[in-house]
Amino acid sequence: MAKKGTPKNGKNKAKHSKLLKRKKDKLRSEKEARALKLKEIIKAAQSKE
Repeated sequence: MAKKGTPKNGKNKAKHSKLLKRKKDKLRSEKEARALKLKEIIKAAQSKE
């Protein structure tokens, strides 16, 4: 039979998944920002030629 009451590691798992989600979102946004900067640099270099 399953135990009744609160899950053993419910809070820790929720906190850990929240932190991992935050970390992945940060990495994704940094990657997108880097791509935009590179596009701007390439456009500037092409317009100078």
